[in-house]
Amino acid sequence: MQKFKCRVCGYIYDPEKCETRRNTDPGTDFKDLPDLWRCPICGAGKIKFDEVK
Repeated sequence: MQKFKCRVCGYIYDPEKCETRRNTDPGTDFKDLPDLWRCPICGAGKIKFDEVK
């Protein structure tokens, strides 16, 4: 599973970790997050995230 980085604040979404601020379970792939999911730091939408290479 790939990590994604918020272009607004730099937050890294790591699917191996849970995100309690957004009720995301460990192992949740970025593409499987709800469309209305937001960055837990700055509130940016999924469209503001880029895949970390």
